[in-house]
Amino acid sequence: MPYTRFQPPLIHWAAKTFWQVPGRFGIARLLGPSYSLRCVVFHHIAASETPFTGGINVSITPERFEAALEFLATYYTPVCLDDVLAAAEGRHLPPRAVLVTFDDAYASVAELAAPLCRKFRVPAMFFVNAAFLDNQRLAPDNLVCYVANTNGMGAINAAARSVRGADATEMRSLSEVFLGFFPSLSLAERDAFVETLLESTGISEKSLLKDAGLYMTAEQLRSLASFDFEIGNHTYTHVHCRSLSQDDLRQEVDKNKEQLEEISQKKVRSFSQPYGSSDDLTPELARYLKQSGYVAAFLSESSANPPSMDAFHLDRVSSRADNDEDFFLELEVLPRLRTVRNLLFRRSSAVSGKNGLRRAVN
Repeated sequence: MPYTRFQPPLIHWAAKTFWQVPGRFGIARLLGPSYSLRCVVFHHIAASETPFTGGINVSITPERFEAALEFLATYYTPVCLDDVLAAAEGRHLPPRAVLVTFDDAYASVAELAAPLCRKFRVPAMFFVNAAFLDNQRLAPDNLVCYVANTNGMGAINAAARSVRGADATEMRSLSEVFLGFFPSLSLAERDAFVETLLESTGISEKSLLKDAGLYMTAEQLRSLASFDFEIGNHTYTHVHCRSLSQDDLRQEVDKNKEQLEEISQKKVRSFSQPYGSSDDLTPELARYLKQSGYVAAFLSESSANPPSMDAFHLDRVSSRADNDEDFFLELEVLPRLRTVRNLLFRRSSAVSGKNGLRRAVN
């Protein structure tokens, strides 16, 4: 039940109406299964969009972010990863527990988000891609976004054809790039696509990095420990993991862990799947993470985490709210409804499968 399927006016009306109802939290509990842990994920804190971020839904204004933290501190109980792990082993979380997380390597997390988290006494987790620290490389998402905003989708489609040939599907939006094209690429194919995109557009990555200054420095990453931030793994270059080979896993998971631990001097024990899809957290990847000493893995499919939650399948809400009422709907109502929908879908699929088996046998 993606947020984008609803017309914004309807969402705002429903959120405002629900928020004004007495006993709103109790009513929300009636809408679906028990909801033990709320997880919310943020990315970039910025007053306005730039060509590097416009259109990929990663930004929240400083004012709105501060209001969101105040809302969480007022109506919820912020927790840390150790609290979540204890709950996964059978202990109880406090009422309305919420875990605040950040993804990617944006400098704004250190410059703006961390001081605000300290102000409201909210611990946090930050899942980082080490490849972009110190602005050494431009993240593929930001590059694609920049090209689309400055050169148009034609340049992106031309680069895609160079990798996939003339039969490559024409893409008309950034969502088609990140939800359809990128997941289908091997790591080598994505690297070739990025290289072609830079060459065909004449873009100087070094100049762009200097102008944008998007990503944090290693020193800023080290400083986050004093703000009660725990650093986690988000792959080295922000990749879909569904088709990674063993060598790719070593490059994207192990290398990232090693560099983050060297910089932070802290153990990296949790993993966040880029793009947040359960399709990427394959059984092979889950086994690899467990064998490598990880204790938790996070997605971003905005469903409710039950009391019997699996520490390797922790779901998060990626907030798009412009006000507290919408934020309440995102955290309390929509995850429950998605969980109900998912349960019904699985039951329907199971029944269809059994009926199909009976027909085949008969």
